[in-house]
Amino acid sequence: MYTIAEIAQAHDGSLGILHSYIDALASTGVDAIKFQTHIAEAESSIYEPFRVNFSYEDKTRYDYWKRMGFSLEQWKEIKSHCDEVGVEFISSPFSNAAVDLLEEVGVSRYKIGSGEVNNLLLLEKIAKTKKPVILSSGMSSFTELSHSVDFLKQRGIDTSILQCTTAYPTKPQEWGLEVMEELKNKFNLTTGFSDHSGEIYACLAATAKGAEILEFHAVFDKRMFGPDSKASLEIDDISFMIKGVRQIYTSLQTKINKEDNSKFETLKGIFEKSLAINKDLPKGHIITFDDLEAKKPKGYGIDASKYQDIIGKKLQYDMKKWDFLTQGDIIDG
Repeated sequence: MYTIAEIAQAHDGSLGILHSYIDALASTGVDAIKFQTHIAEAESSIYEPFRVNFSYEDKTRYDYWKRMGFSLEQWKEIKSHCDEVGVEFISSPFSNAAVDLLEEVGVSRYKIGSGEVNNLLLLEKIAKTKKPVILSSGMSSFTELSHSVDFLKQRGIDTSILQCTTAYPTKPQEWGLEVMEELKNKFNLTTGFSDHSGEIYACLAATAKGAEILEFHAVFDKRMFGPDSKASLEIDDISFMIKGVRQIYTSLQTKINKEDNSKFETLKGIFEKSLAINKDLPKGHIITFDDLEAKKPKGYGIDASKYQDIIGKKLQYDMKKWDFLTQGDIIDG
């Protein structure tokens, strides 16, 4: 299981806040932290509309991307910080220029956002790096995904694919967990889930359904400014979720042989029971169901599981209430 926490725009253009996220997320147990690399001039224009008109300080979406950008040296420092705390640095480029920048930074794999699946120019640029790609399926049909997957396969790119619903936050009826299996069957690729629900449940459910990669947005507090805050997980919730994900994944990878219960022999001796008499009974009494009780531990009388073999048998001796019943106490009736 490979887990990716996405900071995206949660830093709001602040390098200090971004580095704070790296330290906080490293403590949660995630494998990687994902960023978005925006070079406004290369990817956008003044005509790009806001997906959500949330900003009080940016007149246009272009202005927003401009404010979200970092220099090459700053990106190198960001990657270095990730290396220091033991998480992989991943980023989604949104232009060919961003790929050039990330190559200089030293990224080891690329994440393709939902809106870039059909951007074959960008896919060609990334394919030329020969580095692995994680493809998000959010806004794409199977036909579109097939085209992009084939495009990358033809170029020998190690490709993974994530079920993703482009809705912020995503409602349970929009998760599309069953799509993961369809993606796996159709493309035979490493398959996972990219979450925008804002809660831990979708990722836990996706793990139980066989996800091999999980991606989710991270934020310090859902009340923070930004387009993805409500669809993000808070840091403490991420720690809790990662623990659950690891346990579920371990469980799925561990096969239990229910035919072999040898390791429970001692416990079975403690918890299982022996037959006993539930009332004073005279010698010669014919045993009925209503005469019997089962008492711990096993091995002091006839096994309780064999009660049917005892009904109709005759007592050889007088027996006291709660005495264990052994084979020596009975004869055929």
